[in-house]
Amino acid sequence: MNDSGQNNSVLVIGAGIAGVEASSLLAKSGRQVYLVEKNSYIGGNVIKLEDAFPSMECVGCIMAPKLEEVVDNKNIVLLRLSQLEAVSGSPGSFSVKIKKRAGYVDMESCISCGACFDPCPVEVDNEFEERLSKRKAIYIPCTGALPAVPIVDIENCLRFKGQECQACQEACAFEAIDFNQQDEEIEIQVGAIIVATGFKSFDPSGISRYGYKKSDNVYSAMEIERICASNGPTQGQIVLKNCQQPKSMAIIHCVGRDEKGYCSSVCCMASLKIAHFVKHKLPEVKITQFYTDLCIPGKTYQRFYQEAKEGGVDFIRATVAEVSQSGNGLNIRYKSEDGKENTLTVDMVILNPALEPAADSAKLAQILGISQGENGFFSEKEPDLTSVVTAREGIFIAGCAQNPKDIAETIADAEAASGRVLALRR
Repeated sequence: MNDSGQNNSVLVIGAGIAGVEASSLLAKSGRQVYLVEKNSYIGGNVIKLEDAFPSMECVGCIMAPKLEEVVDNKNIVLLRLSQLEAVSGSPGSFSVKIKKRAGYVDMESCISCGACFDPCPVEVDNEFEERLSKRKAIYIPCTGALPAVPIVDIENCLRFKGQECQACQEACAFEAIDFNQQDEEIEIQVGAIIVATGFKSFDPSGISRYGYKKSDNVYSAMEIERICASNGPTQGQIVLKNCQQPKSMAIIHCVGRDEKGYCSSVCCMASLKIAHFVKHKLPEVKITQFYTDLCIPGKTYQRFYQEAKEGGVDFIRATVAEVSQSGNGLNIRYKSEDGKENTLTVDMVILNPALEPAADSAKLAQILGISQGENGFFSEKEPDLTSVVTAREGIFIAGCAQNPKDIAETIADAEAASGRVLALRR
C-alpha cells in the first residue's frame, strides 16, 4: 500500500508465457505479484512445444530460465491449482477471492525424487501428453515441469475412492504426502489485474470427415508437437502406430475455421514449423500441406515459407473432403482450386485446428466485469488489436486471452500490460 492508499500489488491470471513474462517484469520493478494458475504446473501451452518459429529455437531453452525465475522470485506468490472466485472494488483497491485446491504433497518437504510414482497402482491417460501416454494418480505432467512437485489426482486415486491404499505415502522417505490437506479460500487485495489465460485448441473429433480418432495415424497439431518433443511420449521419435517411421505425411490447415468463423492467424506458421522440424528429423519424408488461405505476414515469415518450399514441401490450395483409412495408409480426397477432385495417399495426417478461448472464459469475464468479443476472446476497450486495456479500469489483457498470437506477440503484450500497470498512479 502506498501513501495515497492505493495497493501496488498485482494479480496475474494464468501462468502461460504471457503471465510468466508479466509477473517477472512486475516483480523486477518491486511489485508484489500473485500469479494464479489452475494447473499444477506453469508455462501453459508453450511448454508443450519443442521449437519456436521462425528461428526454430528450442522452446525449453527459452522458457526454463523464465519459469525458474517465477518459482524462485520472492516478489511472486505462485498459487497453482487455483481459480478466481470473485472480484470487487475499484482500481488501486480490488478485493479478490481465490479457491486453491489441495495437491496433497507438501511443497517444502518434497525433493522431487519421484519415488512415489512407481508404487502407485493406478494408470490413466496423461492429459498433458494429449492422452498419448499414461500417468499415475500421483504425478508430474512431464519431465522438466515446474514446480517439480507432484500432485494427487483425487478423481483416480484409490484412497479417495474409499480403498485402503497408501502406496505413495509409504514410498516417500520425507513424509511429503499429506492426505489431510484441505482446499483453501484465499482473499487478497491488489491494485491491478492482468488476464493472461491463453487458449485451447479446437477439438477435430467434431468434424468426422477428417478421420480423427477413427483412423490410425491421424493426429492433431498439439499431439504431433508432443510426439516431436524430446520429453514427450516417444522421446522425439516420429513414428506410426506400427512403430515404423512415416515416408509421407499431409498437414491440413484451417481445421475448424468454418465452424468457428474466424482465422486463427498463427496456424499457418505452426504448420510450417512442423514441416521444418519433421524434415530435419526425417529428411526423406514427403510432406504435403493442404490450405485454403496462407497467413504469412512479414519478410521473416515469408523466408521461412520459402525455405519450406525449397526443402521439398508441397503446398496445395484445396478443400479436403475426406480422410479415410486405406490399408496401412490414409486416403485424402480433396478438391483443388480448379474444381478437380483428386486423391493423395499418405502414411500420416496432421490436423492443424483453430485456437479457441480458454475454458471458462465466459465465467471469468463475468467475475471480472469485462467483455468478450463475438469469438469469445476478451475484448480491448478500443477496437485496436495492439491495445491491452479493457473497458474496466485497472484490468488488462495479454496474449492469446485477447486473440490467437505467436510467442513474440504474446511477450510484447505482456510487456505492454506490465507497462500499463506500472504507469498507474502510485
